[in-house]
Amino acid sequence: MSTTPIERIYEALAAAEKVLSAFTPGEVEAEKKASGDPVTAADNAVNDLLHELLPRDGEGWLSEETTDDLVRLDAERVWVVDPLDGTKEFVLGIPEWCVSIGYIENGVPIAGGILNPQSGEKIVGGRDIGVTRNGEPAAMSTREALTGGVVLGSRSESKRGEWDILEDADFEVRPMGSVAYKLALVAAGRADATWTLVPKNEWDVAAGAALILAAGGQVYEPNGTPRQFNQRDPLLSGLVAHPSHLEKDVKAAIKRHAVAYRKDQD
Repeated sequence: MSTTPIERIYEALAAAEKVLSAFTPGEVEAEKKASGDPVTAADNAVNDLLHELLPRDGEGWLSEETTDDLVRLDAERVWVVDPLDGTKEFVLGIPEWCVSIGYIENGVPIAGGILNPQSGEKIVGGRDIGVTRNGEPAAMSTREALTGGVVLGSRSESKRGEWDILEDADFEVRPMGSVAYKLALVAAGRADATWTLVPKNEWDVAAGAALILAAGGQVYEPNGTPRQFNQRDPLLSGLVAHPSHLEKDVKAAIKRHAVAYRKDQD
C-alpha cells in the first residue's frame, strides 16, 4: 500500500485516468448544479474514486463534488481535490482540464498532482522533492523579466474582456481553462506566470499551489497574502503564481490589471 502523499497522489491519478478513459471529451452530457456550474458523470465518478482512495483515518477531505461537513477543520492533514477542474472545457473537448489533487498539512500545501489525459500531461510535486512532468524533472521559468514571456490568463475572464487592458503588454497573455492546469504549467516551466483576480475555491487551486511551492515559486492572493488552506470558508479572493525573481514584474502587471478589473466590477 502506498504510504507517502506523493505515492498516494500517483496511485490516485493513475486510477482516475482509467475511469476517465470511459469518457470522450467533447461528447459528454452535462447537467447544471444549483450554482449554475456544469457537472458530468465523469466529475462524480472521479470524485467517488478519489474519496475512496485518498483520505485515511484522521485525514480531512474537501472536494467540489462532496458536501462539506466541516469535519476537516479538526484535521491537521487534509486532501483538497477537484475531480475535474475545467468541466466546461471537458464538455467542449478543449484540452485544458485536469484532475487536481492537493495535500495540506497544518494549512500549508505540501504535495500536489494534476492529470490532463487529453493533453497527455501528469505534473506532480511536493515539498523538498521538486516537480516532475510526465516523470521527468521540471523547473520553473528562468526568464529574467516578464518581457517576452507568457502569462496564462483565464479563458472565461478573457471572453468577458477582463484582460483587455493588457493587450499592449510586452508579454503574451494566453487564455486557458482550468486554473489548476495553469498553475501546474507554471510550476513545470511551461509558462512564466499566472493569476486571477476572480474568487476561486480551495479545491480549484490547492494542488497547483503545492506544485508552485514545490518548484520554489511564490503563490499568494492578489493582496500579497499567502493562503492558509483548510479554512471554514474555502473561497479565495484570487490567486497569483510565478517564479520568485519575477515578483516585481508580475506585481506591476497585476496593478495595471486590477485597475481595469475594479472598473469592470463597478
